[in-house]
Amino acid sequence: MTEREKMLAGEPYDACDAELLADLNRVKVLCQQYNSLLATELKARNAMLQEILGQADEETFINQPFYCDYGKHIRVGKRFFANFGLTVLDEAYVTIGDDCFIGPHVGLYTACHSTNPKERNTRREWAEPITIGNSVWIGGNVTILPGVTIGDNTTIGAGSVVTHDIPSNCVAAGNPAKVIKMIQ
Repeated sequence: MTEREKMLAGEPYDACDAELLADLNRVKVLCQQYNSLLATELKARNAMLQEILGQADEETFINQPFYCDYGKHIRVGKRFFANFGLTVLDEAYVTIGDDCFIGPHVGLYTACHSTNPKERNTRREWAEPITIGNSVWIGGNVTILPGVTIGDNTTIGAGSVVTHDIPSNCVAAGNPAKVIKMIQ
């Protein structure tokens, strides 16, 4: 398997692989270009998002600045909106449903690193996907960690750290985020 195939399969891979680094740098340039567009250049902004992301449509809207690692591993549904400062480490797939809204300064992180310093210093890592259902609202300054699934019609309160799956039809908040209310 190539290092990319290992990465997408959730297996340990070499994060310093030349092919992966080339892709990271290419997307960094695209994100810089996107972030430099004028706020009023809506068509150009959307076209660039459709180039960066693995799945987006003409209604996809992300306020600048926006940062991601590979871009093509991010799939967003219809009428997606994200506010300023969205950061997505998409070493694994990040799948977001229809009608999702993300507040400012949210981080979606699929990359995993060993807690053992000797292992971590080898630059080997692995990644776990993030899945967010339909009609989800994620408040500002939320962090979503690797391997998390958030169900449909759920709200994640501002400042939360989501460390485990959150079911559909609820409000969850805190660090770590916990269900605080079910929605009828």
